[in-house]
Amino acid sequence: MRLAIVGATGLVGRTMLRVLDERQVPIDELLLLASPRSAGTTVTFRGVDHVVHPLTAQSFDGVNVALFSAGGKVSREYAPIASAAGCTVIDNSSAWRMDPDVPLVVPEVNPDDVATHRGIIANPNCSTIQMVVALKPLADRFGLHRVVVSTYQSVSGAGQSGVDQLMDELAGREPSSRISVHPLAFNTVFHGFGSTAPDTEEEAKMMRETRRIMHLPDLPMAVTCVRVPVIGGHGEAIAVELESPADPDTVRELLGQQPGIVILDDPDNDQYPTSQIVKDTDPVYVGRIRRDTSVPNGVLMWVSADNLRKGAATNAVQILELLAR
Repeated sequence: MRLAIVGATGLVGRTMLRVLDERQVPIDELLLLASPRSAGTTVTFRGVDHVVHPLTAQSFDGVNVALFSAGGKVSREYAPIASAAGCTVIDNSSAWRMDPDVPLVVPEVNPDDVATHRGIIANPNCSTIQMVVALKPLADRFGLHRVVVSTYQSVSGAGQSGVDQLMDELAGREPSSRISVHPLAFNTVFHGFGSTAPDTEEEAKMMRETRRIMHLPDLPMAVTCVRVPVIGGHGEAIAVELESPADPDTVRELLGQQPGIVILDDPDNDQYPTSQIVKDTDPVYVGRIRRDTSVPNGVLMWVSADNLRKGAATNAVQILELLAR
């Protein structure tokens, strides 16, 4: 395994290295790549210091697999170059997610789609990943009639700039970088209005990606995505209208049997998923499972996960493990 990581010094890139180490993924040769600004820095992995190299068109000679997490512009330029050099790209940006020739993969949901790749595999949006992990068992058992979700997304979902803006504001400093013209501290904001209006870009992503991953192109969905002043860990309030009846106990038992899902659902004892609980973990946590009496066959649940891990780095490494098998 000759592995490259593009964007190795960023939030997700550093998390990828931790996940690779924790999951004991066998690597014979590791190449760390980043922008010229970060080149020359040293990163320690498994006790060995690795110098970060600048990304160039020749970077992928002899590389088997590359994990990309350096933004859509970089991915659009360099992923085809890597693929042409015989390297399989697992890309964490939005650049390739809706390309019909590029599989969009969550290993717990659609692992077989990996086999259709032509050199590039797309990693979905962080908020989409945790939702489809929870929806897949319900879709298989009961069918999905409609999905309504409201997200409570942490600032790290927007990268280091989001964390920096929040921390500067909390410290009373003028932010050195911004992901929002509005304050993040003690506030809730929307972002990404533009070509997808009246939906935000994040809301449009969740609908498009969910339908594609689950092979349900006509699934009715309503999505509202909100950024909240939390460093890490996304929460989602999901209302699912099923095709056939399911009581909360059956849903709880079904989801509890699924790999990658942890049920934490004892509200009487204040046990439910929180951003602090999911921090630095890989599972998707599900709690507050209850009946939605406003619609037939309705179920409500609260889903939370670490957006840097299962929402990005861990999912990419799981795709790598699928390729290796």
